[in-house]
Amino acid sequence: MTSISPVRFQIAPKHPGTHLFEIVCGIDAPDPAGQVFSLPAWIPGSYMIREFAKNIVQLWATSAGRPVAVHKLDKSTWQCAPCAGSLSLRYEVYARDLSVRSAHLDTTHGFFNGTSVFVKLHGQERVPHEVEILPPAGAAYGDWRLATSLPRAGAPPFGFGSYRAADYDELIDHPVEMGTFTLADFEACGIPHAVAISGRHRADTERLCRDLRLICEQQIRFFGEPPPMAHYVFLVTAVGSGYGGLEHRASCALLCSRDDLPQRHQQDLTEKYRGFLTLCSHEYFHLWNVKRIKPAAFVPYDLDQENYTGLLWAFEGITSYYQFVMLLRCGLITAADFLELLAQTVTRVWRGTGRFKQSLADSSFDAWTKFYKQDENAANAIVNYYTKGAVVALALDLLIRRETRNTRSLDDVMRALWKHYGETGGGVAEDGVERMVTESCGVDLHGFFDDVVRGLADPPLAELLPQFGVGIELRPAESSDDKGGKRAKQAADKLARRAVLGLRLADKGAEARVAQVLDGGAAQRCGLAAGDIIMAVDSLRATRSNLDTLLAGYAPGERVTVHAFRRDELMSFNVELQAALPDTCVLSLLDDMDDTVRARRVAWLGGT
Repeated sequence: MTSISPVRFQIAPKHPGTHLFEIVCGIDAPDPAGQVFSLPAWIPGSYMIREFAKNIVQLWATSAGRPVAVHKLDKSTWQCAPCAGSLSLRYEVYARDLSVRSAHLDTTHGFFNGTSVFVKLHGQERVPHEVEILPPAGAAYGDWRLATSLPRAGAPPFGFGSYRAADYDELIDHPVEMGTFTLADFEACGIPHAVAISGRHRADTERLCRDLRLICEQQIRFFGEPPPMAHYVFLVTAVGSGYGGLEHRASCALLCSRDDLPQRHQQDLTEKYRGFLTLCSHEYFHLWNVKRIKPAAFVPYDLDQENYTGLLWAFEGITSYYQFVMLLRCGLITAADFLELLAQTVTRVWRGTGRFKQSLADSSFDAWTKFYKQDENAANAIVNYYTKGAVVALALDLLIRRETRNTRSLDDVMRALWKHYGETGGGVAEDGVERMVTESCGVDLHGFFDDVVRGLADPPLAELLPQFGVGIELRPAESSDDKGGKRAKQAADKLARRAVLGLRLADKGAEARVAQVLDGGAAQRCGLAAGDIIMAVDSLRATRSNLDTLLAGYAPGERVTVHAFRRDELMSFNVELQAALPDTCVLSLLDDMDDTVRARRVAWLGGT
């Protein structure tokens, strides 16, 4: 029996100060017609063409020690001249993207996703792949170690050395972190989990592991033991200000502000730490929902071009709903916290008029060109399939519970999707989620999907929530920093008289720089535009921090003079102020309810 020669990679941080990874790829049996190879154009989980090949600085090919000509076929594909015997590719990748999507290397650490550094050998994608990961040269890096979920093939735990993958798809689905990170570990349902934190921090890793264990065990038991991986790694990069996450088959890459991590002196659950746990819950739920329960358009992935599906709302939106559900069920947050988080999500949806112009299905389909390439008009033109998807998941859960008298829920749909698609490897058809609702719960919600997924309607929360013992209130925002979810500190009549310009400012810098001008608002009517820097309101200096205070002295309908710079030109605008819209959501537990409503709420939220 002839053994299959693996594709062999070696990757090394070449002088970290130059931000270059050097990669060598060896192929024992290249294509006799000339080996074709390419680098992916995008990374699963982040639906935008990123052109990773642009970061290749130099590339050479040799065979038996002699140069082999390389011809570029397109922006990310090359072909070597035919050669006798084995082929070796050597290339350098510039890595300076401090995000969860690409690669980053400097003198403090290194990080890479396989899609950024490992070329695909056409025709050999399904053969085993081996990779040797080397440390940087020099005594300054003598204490560096390595964290990844990639299966070891001789490398010591958390060490440099040899790793393996069954094929190319597996190779590129295990990100790698290297450096002097903090390492902690725990077990969840008997499965080893590790947390590697890079960057300066003072995190209470014992508490973090204790809380993550609750989340992971809750989710594993939700879908059923054993989980679909033998071990798991949270790769965390802590910075001064940052946020992001990307899911993988046995790990996730997370970017957070160091203040988001639990501090050693803290006992309570701060909003920042709650937000970090929510991010972890979201990415961990993706182990099942999108890494294994996939839309048919992703089976298999075509990483050379866009893969279109109208189902991203289900994979990201339903996950965004369950990220909160899992925190509630494992006891890390209360029912009141859960409703606050849901209300903040509703608020983000209700504040965008783009939901009246783009459906959830279209938002999913157009993620490549619209959601991931948002401009200053995004709030007026598109709907966020994460946030509205989460609100739709909430409504779908409540509808199923109501129609089945609490005998079924969205839980049953997710478990059925796991059984029919996640465990089999098949892809979910474009109508597969809707059909699974009917098959697993016995309810026909075609009209609901027509209205709120394929159409432009808002989910019927005002109808559904009171039937589950939850009140819903929409009020004006108290300030530009009001995220919703909490009762107003100001009286209702005062909020109704709050005057606003109908715009959003950039969230960085001291200047009152206009980031978005909202549909139908005072700013749009008077001609203010995104990018303008508001300098004064009625001759009083305006800044990002005091604009709300300046406007507090006026009532809706009053006129003010706004001076602003557009490029280098000072302009004057006569603005009729508008009343703040009731677009801020608050959800609360009701006290007065009958036995049917109480039973519904207990089944949904627990003993409240």
